[in-house]
Amino acid sequence: MKKIVLLLLVMVAAFSVNAQQSKIAQEKPNLRRVYVGGAFSLWHDKDIDRTTFQIAPEVGYNFNEKWALGVSIGYGHYKTGDEKANAFGLTPYVRFTYFRTGMVRLFADGNIGFSTYKVKGADATNGFLIGIRPGIAVDLTKNLYILARYGFLGYCDDYAMLGGSTQSIGGLNFDMTTLNFGINYQF
Repeated sequence: MKKIVLLLLVMVAAFSVNAQQSKIAQEKPNLRRVYVGGAFSLWHDKDIDRTTFQIAPEVGYNFNEKWALGVSIGYGHYKTGDEKANAFGLTPYVRFTYFRTGMVRLFADGNIGFSTYKVKGADATNGFLIGIRPGIAVDLTKNLYILARYGFLGYCDDYAMLGGSTQSIGGLNFDMTTLNFGINYQF
């Protein structure tokens, strides 16, 4: 009986210490204000012989643990059969982190983007986008984290930096070309 009581006391003490440490960690988060980094994506659809490559450096500012403001400047190269195209885009965003546990954060980026897209031998096409992109970030260290974005909810018209689609689309899109990975450094 003494062993059971002693075991229960040790378990309660361990849970108390763990809860106290979690509370302290939540009260004083290690918030770094400015971050730089970028994202990339590479996709090949063998059914239509289309290759998509995009790179998008970004810079942002964390106002607090939930809200951030940033901008991404992107370049994309697309090849379908013999047709090649290049695109440039500017996408400011507001990031809302709606869930955090330990080293994992779930967020949503509210985007307004502008792009220009030029197919070789044709005139350039300008486009825009407005919508939300969900994502996940995983802290590797206190300054470095990786992130991934997948999907889009909103409207775009001839916007070339969301998986290379240059059509007018609206709604919810979970096409694999919307998946990108990135790494950011906070200081």
